[in-house]
Amino acid sequence: MFDKIKRYSSLFLASKVPEYKRSIYHKINFNEKMIGLKGAKGVGKTTIIHQYLNSVDIPVNEKLYVSLDNPIVEEYSLLDIIDTAYEKGVKLIAFDEIHYKKNFERELKAVYDFFDIQVIFSGSSAIALSNSDLSRRAVVYNVPILSFREFLELKLNERFDGFTLEEILNNHEQIAFDIISRIRPLKYLEEYVTFGAYPFFIESNQDTYILKILEVINKTIESDLLYLFNIDIRNIHNLKKLLVVLCENPPGNFNITALSREIGINIRTLYNYIEALHKGKLIYLLYYNKKGNSLLQKPDKVLLDNPNLFNVLCQDKNIGAIRESFFISQLNEHKIRYSKSGDYIVDGKYIFEIGGKNKTKKQIRNIENSYLVIDNEEIGSEKKIPLWLFGFLY
Repeated sequence: MFDKIKRYSSLFLASKVPEYKRSIYHKINFNEKMIGLKGAKGVGKTTIIHQYLNSVDIPVNEKLYVSLDNPIVEEYSLLDIIDTAYEKGVKLIAFDEIHYKKNFERELKAVYDFFDIQVIFSGSSAIALSNSDLSRRAVVYNVPILSFREFLELKLNERFDGFTLEEILNNHEQIAFDIISRIRPLKYLEEYVTFGAYPFFIESNQDTYILKILEVINKTIESDLLYLFNIDIRNIHNLKKLLVVLCENPPGNFNITALSREIGINIRTLYNYIEALHKGKLIYLLYYNKKGNSLLQKPDKVLLDNPNLFNVLCQDKNIGAIRESFFISQLNEHKIRYSKSGDYIVDGKYIFEIGGKNKTKKQIRNIENSYLVIDNEEIGSEKKIPLWLFGFLY
């Protein structure tokens, strides 16, 4: 068994790895004994693992890569693999697709406690480290889609600074001026919104990119969600139908009873499916006041998780929903709630209204810390900020 794993690992380590390192790579503390990467399919978790393995200055026989969706490891536990690897002198092991092992939390805890070996693992965005003992041991990072800034860096082979939300709110005119002195961001924004949220855009044309996103959607539903949420395989079509219906409905037009009837499932099952699609990073749920972890609370707004998904799932694309999906996806490190005044409350204190160039501040005129986010404008003024600039948050 180990010889076969080692062979696949050697092939992986010897393969070409992209030079470009995403911003999340530089935020990871690689000195930790156990590191986890969570994120949607296609966002580059395996690439980060590959880059790290290749950067560690130890002999190749002391590091090991194991993809847990490989059939050759199906009958072996993580402890079986680690035990043998440790005996062979391995000091660093990477487990890709960790969610394919049912007892991975318990086994990773045992690995941390009893083996002097560094572990880095990746898994679906839908996994939850429910074992508190493991969550105290493993440092887990969320890997998002490419930001607009990262897309520009990859496409143009240039470097651009990232900014905090507060820096953008307080100094957006100067920041936008400095950027548009180098490039015209609106020239590239439509391409990003349509074809640029996943790193594989760099090796794809528009047709193959769409096919790859479709593969991301299908694998997320057919592999990750069915496995993690114990969904009957016969109901795959209901999950896919739900995703398309949510895509084509305006984001604020959300009637649970009508949706349940249209999909042909009961309301409790519908809520379970909605939560699964949310955890799988295919949709984004927004609440004005979320009540704990209740699964049976109706979201106030539902958006696709990132704007590229509209191009695959929606026959009639809603430009307002695409704008809002872009905005939400770029603020992935912030807490976002639905707002009854304006569109969103961010970090509990900033109110944002999203719209086209003719949008006014009428809805938020007298609200403190409120901002108008405008599409198709290169530079703003005072509390009017161009939408594209939020793509420079990471």
